[in-house]
Amino acid sequence: MVNDFGFYHPTKRMFNGQSILVTGGTGSFGKKFIKTVLERYQPRRLVVYSRDELKQFEMAQTFNAPCMRYFIGDVRDRDRLTMSMRGVDLVVHAAALKQVPAAEYNPMECIKTNIDGAENVLQAAIANSVKRVVALSTDKAANPINLYGATKLASDKLFVAANNLVGDHPTRFSVVRYGNVMGSRGSVLPFFKNLLANKATEMPITDARMTRYNITLQEGVDFVIRSFERMQGGELFVPKIPSFRITDLATAIAPHLPHKIVGIRPGEKLHEVMCPLDDSHLTLEFKDHFVLRPTITFTERCDYALNCLKEEGKPVADGFQYSSDRNDWWLTIDELRKLATETVIS
Repeated sequence: MVNDFGFYHPTKRMFNGQSILVTGGTGSFGKKFIKTVLERYQPRRLVVYSRDELKQFEMAQTFNAPCMRYFIGDVRDRDRLTMSMRGVDLVVHAAALKQVPAAEYNPMECIKTNIDGAENVLQAAIANSVKRVVALSTDKAANPINLYGATKLASDKLFVAANNLVGDHPTRFSVVRYGNVMGSRGSVLPFFKNLLANKATEMPITDARMTRYNITLQEGVDFVIRSFERMQGGELFVPKIPSFRITDLATAIAPHLPHKIVGIRPGEKLHEVMCPLDDSHLTLEFKDHFVLRPTITFTERCDYALNCLKEEGKPVADGFQYSSDRNDWWLTIDELRKLATETVIS
């Protein structure tokens, strides 16, 4: 079964009968992940862990299956995390402070959540012998130029290295990295749509050269679920997804409005990078994704070129870089218009 961008929907039933916890579970990803798991699987327990009681109350009005549990807690609180993971089999770590300008102005808050919080999640998972943990990363962690990206790179390194801390525990850790999610809170699509709804006379563009990757929320969730099936521990998974030009998205949404160049925001990149050139010697290419092998050696050696689904990958060429401006897959203005029309802002 294949979706629009070629990702195979998971067919195995590894989530059936399992207890699953999602940090940051009331966010855009968390809600879509919970919805997908409830539709496709029969989990024993499905735990939403987050710090906003109002968002949990609102979410519980929709997602109220008998297996659902809602835990108020912050990833900064290791004791609460450890308690919440009792009896949990699988963890998705989606909690993070994600806004680039906010991180630049509030660096210590970003560090406490994204780095200290990551350490708390992995220690709680090991203490409870959780089977598998997948942490969500971001393109901004590849060659970071802003604090948010730097904290996520540190988080990625923590989760990869955690595979050497498990001892005789069964816990294994992997990371998923993908780019711009169409329609997610804080992304450019809802920003442009809001301007149009408020009778804007021009569309602000930070830089005319700017490009981004695109993945829908459902595709991101599908890729994370598939990564649980593929993972051995220590990999960083990157999906193959299309790129688009910011100017093309603005034209798709408001073809009648002129563009105004307003300059790049603090910490913003011109292009998204997901597999850096400096990591080309670690990168393996599979049919619909890439894998960045760990830079360190684990006690249990893995052949990352053959994953748990028996899919085979091959090393990329020396000097390879997977970035939004070098992609060979581009969305047209018509395709962007269709996506913008169909995407529900979450």
